[in-house]
Parts: sequence; C-alpha cells; structure tokens
Amino acid sequence: MQSREIDLLEKMVDHEGVEILIRFQPVASDMRQVISTMKLSTNLERIADQSVVIARRAKKLNREVAVPEVALIEPLHQEAIGIFRDSLRAFVDGNFELALQLKPRDRHLDALNADVNEKLTERMAAVPESVAIYMHIIFIARALERIGDHATNIAEDAFWVEQAEDIRHTYAPKKDQTR
Repeated sequence: MQSREIDLLEKMVDHEGVEILIRFQPVASDMRQVISTMKLSTNLERIADQSVVIARRAKKLNREVAVPEVALIEPLHQEAIGIFRDSLRAFVDGNFELALQLKPRDRHLDALNADVNEKLTERMAAVPESVAIYMHIIFIARALERIGDHATNIAEDAFWVEQAEDIRHTYAPKKDQTR
C-alpha cells in the first residue's frame, strides 16, 4: 500500500466518523469509540509515514559499506514492533490493562534511541568518513522511536474508550525520584 492510499483511508475514516457523530449522536461510550477510531487512523497514518522513512533510509544504507553498528537498531525494532502489536491488540480487544503497560515500554524505547544516538555520535567523531552511514542509522532509530510514540497514543486511546479516563501526558516518577 502506498502512502497516498493510506492518507486517503485516514480521510475516509475521519469522514465516516464525523457522519456517525452527526447522524446518530451516540452516547458517551459509543462516542468515545468513534472518536478514538478516528484518532487510531491518524496514528496508523503517521506510523506508515515513519515506515516510509525507514524504508528510504534502509535503501540508502544498503548502498553503503556495511558497518557493524547497524545491529544497534535491532533492539529498537523489536521493541517498537512489540509496542505497536500490543497497542492494536489492546485497542481491538478493549484490553485497558495491556494498554496501561505500554507507556513504560515506550520510555524504554526512548532510552534505547538515546543510547543509539550517543554511541553513533561517538563513532562519527572516531570515523568521520562514515558520518553519512551513521546518520542513516540514527534516522532509522528515530523513526522506530516515533512508531513507539504513535503506538502508545493508540494504547492511551484504547484505555480512554474502556475506562473513560485520559492517561495522556501522565508520568510515573522514576525509581530514584521522590516527591
């Protein structure tokens, strides 16, 4: 499926959602379902955009000399895909407990991305002729991190549908912090 097709599907979902809201004036739980489905389509479209970024960078990376640092993105890939699958499962199954588990996993993905950036920045200083290669890897890592963010948005919406509680922008304190 191409990016334009995904964009059109997002617009179709939004159009249908608005039509449902106008025609049927749904009660609270049904209205949450319609609104969250519209938001789901937006997040899926943005995940597709990030997937395009990854594909383009991977294509360019494949034309370069192989470097062992490519392996640094594998943990990010595994975590991003896992968060994405679990967020969809939480949404489809109405599993608010699973949805609640994804925010800490997204923070872990953020930390993995920061670690990759730090390591590759050091490598760029040590091997300046490979800066372009390392930049491709950094941009792929960043796209994977963004996929995790969008998947977490889906999980937050799944929680909202089931529990009528907005958990966006809520943060648990770090283990070493006290309030």
